Amino acid sequence: MSSLRPILALAAATLLLTACGDDQVSVYKVPKEKEPDLPVAAADSGPQAAAPAPGASMADTAVPTASGDALVWQAPAGWTQKPAGAMRKASYSVPGDAGESDLSVTAFPGDVGGELANVNRWRGQIALPPLAPEDLDGAVTRVNQGALKITLVELSSKGDPNNKAILGAIVPLGGATWFFKLSGPGTSVKAAKPAFLDFLRTVHAP
Repeated sequence: MSSLRPILALAAATLLLTACGDDQVSVYKVPKEKEPDLPVAAADSGPQAAAPAPGASMADTAVPTASGDALVWQAPAGWTQKPAGAMRKASYSVPGDAGESDLSVTAFPGDVGGELANVNRWRGQIALPPLAPEDLDGAVTRVNQGALKITLVELSSKGDPNNKAILGAIVPLGGATWFFKLSGPGTSVKAAKPAFLDFLRTVHAP
């Protein structure tokens, strides 16, 4: 009889737990909630690319170079072609009495901030103050050359004529903007102006 008591006690406990099923407590392991991933910002491209700040170097600006339609030209015989580099379509060394000047050809998608922003960027490179929008037309020369619309810019820093100067041309083409910039000592850039203008006359879309 004594051997049956543990069995009867176990059966009674089982029945009791079954009868009280509504009061049964269950324990669950809840996995730790994962924090949502932050969205990854899409890279700027095309016309959405940020415009460079006035005075900033285009090399410091996250703007892809333009692809697609390309301009062609004929450089003067006295200019020495140099390696183009990652950001340039072409690069030339232009001789001058006060030292060599640098001719760069670059192209970027869209308008790269617009005409005023690009003129002011060049002005900043030779320590000139930015132009107001109403002053832009009086500071540039616009030329129609075949199907191309060219904006010419001539800039020189104050004081010493050998301070840095810039001769530039802005040329929109097929959703991109091309920049032709001659920069160097003021005297050398001024002397190279006729050759630069002759060079621009050879620029055309193929």
